[in-house]
Formats: sequence, C-alpha cells, structure tokens
Amino acid sequence: MKMNKAIQIGVGNVKESLDRFEAVWEKTASGKKMQTIERLTFSTLPLLTSTLTPARWTLLETLRREGELTIYELAKKLKRHYKNVHSDVSRLSALGLIEKDADEKVFVPWDLISAELRLAA
Repeated sequence: MKMNKAIQIGVGNVKESLDRFEAVWEKTASGKKMQTIERLTFSTLPLLTSTLTPARWTLLETLRREGELTIYELAKKLKRHYKNVHSDVSRLSALGLIEKDADEKVFVPWDLISAELRLAA
C-alpha cells in the first residue's frame, strides 16, 4: 500500500510543541514505534493566514496538479507576474511546502496538506 506524504499545518505555541515532543520521547523510550508526522506550526492565526494567502494556496494547488515547473512556467500558468511568483515560491520553499529538483524546477512534495485550527477554551 502506498503511503501518502503528508504535512499538518496549525497554530500553536512552544509549550504545545514541547508537550508533543515529550509524548513521542516517552513512547519511543518505552520501545513503541512511532509514525513520523511532519508539522508546520504558526504562532498565531493571523501569521498563518498572511503566510498561506489565497494566491499562495492557488500556487500550491497548481504546482501539485501540474508537476515540476520552472518559476517562469508557473507564473504563466497562474497568469501572475514572475517577480511575485518567485517571491511566493521562495517563502513557501523556506517553509518546506515547495522543493526544487536538480534542474531548478519547483514542485510540491506533499500528497496531502491538512490544517487544524482549534478555538481557545
């Protein structure tokens, strides 16, 4: 069975991250095998939404659907200015949501990007 490569995106703080780390540490120390979970956590919802803008989300969807493209090809498909697409690709690459191949073409390495947003108690 093929496993999908997935990343979870959410909002959280350092304490929550440390709590998750501690739980995994304790389970692995007791000999339990753990599934690797890739996470991208933003400190606030406004930071998440200002980073993953609708234009950037469309870029991710287009790139995932089309496969590996140069930034120029991607900009043409999106009907956006090259400089803006380049800037978005740079930011999304820094976050690990986009990668480059040996030919400098960009692609989305994820089969699934899921988001979880919790309301504060």
